[in-house]
Amino acid sequence: MADHDLKEWKTLHKDLGRVGQLERATQYVSRPLIAPGLALVFMILVGVTAAVFMGQQPLGFVVVAAAIVGAYMAVNIGANDVANNMGPAVGAKAMTLGGALIVAAICETAGALLAGGEVVGTVSRGIIAPESVAEPQIFIWAMFAALLAGALWINLATWIGAPVSTTHSIVGGVMGAGIAAAGFAAVNWGTMGRIAASWVISPVLGGVIAALFLAFIKVKIIYVADRIAAARLWVPVLIGVMGGTFATYLSIKGLDKLIKISFGNAVLIGLAVAVVLTVVMRPVIRRQSFMLDNSKKSLKTLFAIPLVFSAALLSFAHGANDVANAVGPLAAIVHAIQAGDATDAVQIPLWVMAIGAMGLSVGLILFGPKLIRMVGSEITRLNAMRAYCVALAAAMVVILASWLGLPVSSTHIAIGGIFGVGFFREWYHERVLKENRTNPAMLPEERKRRKVVRRAHFLTILAAWVVTVPMAATLSAGLFLLLNTITL
Repeated sequence: MADHDLKEWKTLHKDLGRVGQLERATQYVSRPLIAPGLALVFMILVGVTAAVFMGQQPLGFVVVAAAIVGAYMAVNIGANDVANNMGPAVGAKAMTLGGALIVAAICETAGALLAGGEVVGTVSRGIIAPESVAEPQIFIWAMFAALLAGALWINLATWIGAPVSTTHSIVGGVMGAGIAAAGFAAVNWGTMGRIAASWVISPVLGGVIAALFLAFIKVKIIYVADRIAAARLWVPVLIGVMGGTFATYLSIKGLDKLIKISFGNAVLIGLAVAVVLTVVMRPVIRRQSFMLDNSKKSLKTLFAIPLVFSAALLSFAHGANDVANAVGPLAAIVHAIQAGDATDAVQIPLWVMAIGAMGLSVGLILFGPKLIRMVGSEITRLNAMRAYCVALAAAMVVILASWLGLPVSSTHIAIGGIFGVGFFREWYHERVLKENRTNPAMLPEERKRRKVVRRAHFLTILAAWVVTVPMAATLSAGLFLLLNTITL
């Protein structure tokens, strides 16, 4: 009897083991489906919200569909683009990944709701000449095709791990749909020329500015006899420059809806903030550096807090600038249906802006970690000082672009800054410090290891940037022709 009971217990134990193994396997298989499932729930909620606001309007079903696609676009932007702002801070170990996700979600949402609007008008009205697609139905399907094409392309790029430009994607989509709808004459080539020029100039400018700040830090702080004394002198100044830069940006964008501030006055506000912040931070930095030894590693701790603030403010700037990529075409569709006219200026409803803002945060939290790690640590090694230079350079270029009303690519600016820092370090070590990093006698693996910038990532990212506009435009044109044929 005892033997029989023992056999039953062994059988039961094996069965429970199999059940447990099945449950673990099910969890392992289903885990990758959680994030897409939550994103789908968000898009469904957006569709319900759009139905409440616009469901009773003629063509209300189009608005609902466009809102869902706009939410899908915003989620993809959050997944792909926001990594460029938080990646350097995470790579420099100034922030944990979880902390970066929370800070970025809050700041992206605030930037989109408080300061997003000017560039929305450029995306929705400036690329296609309104008079060339004045018929509302054609204009609506052109915007819908552009939105869907941009979202699909970004989704693919995120899946393969390429930080492409969401701005490129949506601008290419709008251009492709416009050409399909009314020929090449429909595109405002003057505006497109300025936008395209900014795409080339902005990453180069970001790289140059980041490299210049890093050169300053190396010459004035790192490679001097008394690093701590130099840090006490110059780190407050650098923090003041960062604070003044963001004060200028927030004066131009964040306060625009409360009070109009000219660019000149915004610069004066930034200068005032820079001076005050420099004075305030001197005793703080002196106190922080009191027990530090005279090493490069000690200096990194002095840049950690400024880097966190710069990443947060850069996320605010990104939310204000890049929300246009998600809701610009959606705002144009809503306006065309409500007004029955595709030629007037677009007013962006608050609920449309809210879709873009929330979508950025949802995409960041659900899908952002992969690209944050890639941007922060896999292109070149970043510490707090290098990441600070990248963030400050990106902020300066974004300020200039926002002032001009251009939908520049924050991806290009931030990645350009990272490459600028990396290539400058290679040049500095080889030419100034006279380190032989390309000795032909070395093994190829050793020469490759000593290169600061990973060339494979450089070529992959460059290729993704080059193909984004034509791919998005081609996909958008095909979708427009399909939609227009179905609805005839």
